[in-house]
This record gives sequence, C-alpha cells and structure tokens, in this order.
Amino acid sequence: MWFVREGVTHNSITVVLRRQAAGGLGLSIKGGAEHKVPVVISKMFKDQVADQTGKLFVGDAMLQINGINVEHCSHEEVVHLLRNAGEEVTITVRYLREVPSFLKLPLGSPVPPADQSRRVSSPLFDSGLHLNGNSNNTAPSSPSSPSANEPKYEKRWLDAVSLPLLMARVSRYKAGTDKLRSNSFEVCALDGASINILQFCTAAESTDWLQAISTNISDLTLENMKMINRYCSPDDQIVHMGWVCENPQANDAGPSSTFKFLALRGPSLYVFRSPPVSATDWGQAETTYILYEVMFKVHKLWMAEDCWIQARFYLGLQQDEDLQDGEPFCFSILVGHGQSHTFSVETTADLAVWEKSFQTAVFMEVQRVGSKTYMCSSQGKVLCLTIDFGSGFTCSESSSKKILWRYKFSQLKGSSDDGKTRVKLLFKNSENKQIERKELEFSNLTAVLHCIHSFIASKVASVDPVFVNSQSISGKYMG
Repeated sequence: MWFVREGVTHNSITVVLRRQAAGGLGLSIKGGAEHKVPVVISKMFKDQVADQTGKLFVGDAMLQINGINVEHCSHEEVVHLLRNAGEEVTITVRYLREVPSFLKLPLGSPVPPADQSRRVSSPLFDSGLHLNGNSNNTAPSSPSSPSANEPKYEKRWLDAVSLPLLMARVSRYKAGTDKLRSNSFEVCALDGASINILQFCTAAESTDWLQAISTNISDLTLENMKMINRYCSPDDQIVHMGWVCENPQANDAGPSSTFKFLALRGPSLYVFRSPPVSATDWGQAETTYILYEVMFKVHKLWMAEDCWIQARFYLGLQQDEDLQDGEPFCFSILVGHGQSHTFSVETTADLAVWEKSFQTAVFMEVQRVGSKTYMCSSQGKVLCLTIDFGSGFTCSESSSKKILWRYKFSQLKGSSDDGKTRVKLLFKNSENKQIERKELEFSNLTAVLHCIHSFIASKVASVDPVFVNSQSISGKYMG
C-alpha cells in the first residue's frame, strides 16, 4: 500500500535510531504473528529518539530490524530483536492506512510479577519499558514502579458508563426516524432511560461491535428464558423473546417507528411496550395473539449477504432502487381481518432466529392442542369445521354433530377466498379421484385460514425427523 508523508510517496521508510541510556528507543509496540496481526508502533514518547526522527508514527507496521524481516515474527521475537539490536538500530516500517483495532486497548494493565514473561509476549499490551533499557540485557524495571528517567505507562481508556445488557436493545437508527447513524449505534438498557451512542472510526468496526453486543444480549436473554422455564409448565414455555422495531403502516399518521418487545410463550404471541420482568408483567401485554391464528411472513428473500446481490440479478431487481445500504430486515405478523404488524431487526441472524422460533412455537402449540373447531355456515345451515392434527378436516352439523364430510390434509388440492367471509376448499376424492368443492362462510375467515396453514405446516414438519429433533424444548430452552 502506498502512502504520502510530507509530500513524498513511499511504500516503506527506513530510519536509524541510536539508543539512549535513558529512554532507550523511545517507543512501544503491539501485535504479533501468533495472533495474525502485524507488529506496530503503539506509542511514541515525546522528545525521545523515535519521536525526534519525525519519520515514525503510531500505527506504523514493523517490516525489518537491522535487515531482518519481522513481518511474520511473533511479538516476543520482535521484542528480543529490538532489545538485542545494539546501540544503533535500523528499522524499516510501513504505514497502515487503517489503524489496527487492537491499538485501542489500554496501556499499562497491571500484571502479577509471576506473569511478567507472558506480559512481554502478549500482543495485546505495549512492550515499552523492556525495549527501552540499555543494550547489556539488564532486566527492565517493573512496570508498576518505573524509574524517574523511564517513560511511564498510561491508561488511555477510562470507564465512562456501564450499561447492563440483560434485555437491553441496540439500534442503528436515529430515534423516531428511519435514518441510519453513521458508523454508530445506540444501546438502551432495560430501564429505557439509560441510552448511550457508541461511535466508531469505521463502518466495519461499528458492525463488529453491533454483532458482538447483540450476541451478548441474546445469550443473556436465553439464560433468562431458561430460568423462567424451569418454573413453568410444559404448556407455558418461552420459545423466544426480544426487541424489535415496529414500522408504521402506509396510512398510519403516528410516529415513524416504535420499539416493541415480543415474546413467543405457550399458546400466545405477546407484544409489550417494555420487557416483562416480574410474573405480573406478563399480564400487562399491549396485545396477545393465538399463535396458530397468525401468519409469520418475511418481507423478502433473505440469505447470506454474498448470495443476495446475485439472487437479485437473476430475479431482475434493480440494485439502485430496491437495495439500499442499511435496508432493514423485516417480517410481518398477519392477524385477523387483514390487519398486520411489521417489525424490523438489526441483523440477518436476528431475522433467522425469529423465523425459526415462530415455526417452533407454532409447531409446539399445534401438537399441544391437537385440534381446533370453528363455527361456520353453508347454504343457510350452521356447521362446525374441525381442523385436527391427526385426521385432517371434518365438517359436521352444529346441532346434531352429524359428520357431513371428512378429508385428510393430503387431499386438500387448492383453495380460494373472497377476502371477507367465504372460502372454497378443493379436495381430491380418494376413491374416484374427482375434485370436490366445499364452500363455507366464517365470521373470522383470516384466523381460520391461518389456522389451516399452521396445522398443515406442522403436519409436514412432523414427518421431518431433523426438524422434530431440533425442537427439543427441554434441552434448548430449559438448560
């Protein structure tokens, strides 16, 4: 990589340092090949040898020491070379355009005396004092009590805030808007009041920290779920819970977005304004839905990021219009009478967890209830349609309970509805192979259609041993 210093373009620079009796070379280093990072200058001591050259800078990567290539050397090997390089040391360095993230670790972290040898070889800490002694290899002074003439260690990071991450949330968006923050995101604690914005030098660094903090929050949430589930009945287990951002509908004149806390527990999907902490909080949900009567829908194909652009190309989608930087990962919960909630999450991993968890929760609830009966009508008669996990569809008279017809799930070949109350179900007769049409009217058609979908999906999943084995509630959610 080429770079410019003082108007001159170079890909490397060589300087000669003459070791001083007090202060040595006047620099500290971090890094090492054992951790797959370069050895770089991590600190320059003002008015000492390295600083006086005017040619070396913090972040420069070591290439050679007295003609010996050190690009693939460990931290301890570079320390050894610098300490034993004699009174005059020739150093060749390369400027790194992007500052290595490990340079931001604190200096001078205390180490017990017994660990001093490991301290020398650790790329996470500065090797400074033990480089800046004289050339006769005398033992360096203890970092905890340096002599008056030696540069002192300093701690560059101080604890400014401390946020508990249990049930905390993160967001890349500016509060109340759909505008992404630049190389930053906010972290909000459970109390909703402790909010801090974390700003980073690069987008990559911001993404790394976002994923790391999100993973930490997820792990804490899972442990909390396991603790709650130990004291709950098998029919009231929590499958998943966490923060999402609810996006407004097209005709909604309210706020642009609001944060909600969702929970998949037992037979219900819970929607909260804030996380439930106590047992009584679970009765304070903003709304609840019966799991098998709602539909989970991902807004678009989601996949590994490196496959997504190629998929869009084959689908003929326009890159500049349909794919924007930071486009949210969204899913919808479709409920009765055409109503829906649209939520977004921060990462593809979050979206994958919600999709898988919803499938799991619905599967478990369908298995538990076994069947569901809805009142309906046909040609003026009041009927009952029963959707049964084992036997399929059964239609009977409401008063006499006389069975009018019965079909297995596998016999359903198609359906259509008017979007209001009426549905047409097409079944294939197992004997004469003819298609038979059944027309029914429901007061809550959407819930019925979602229930049919949930039972059929669960039936299909039940014949997949891999899926069934992956739904073990006792191991995954109870610990």
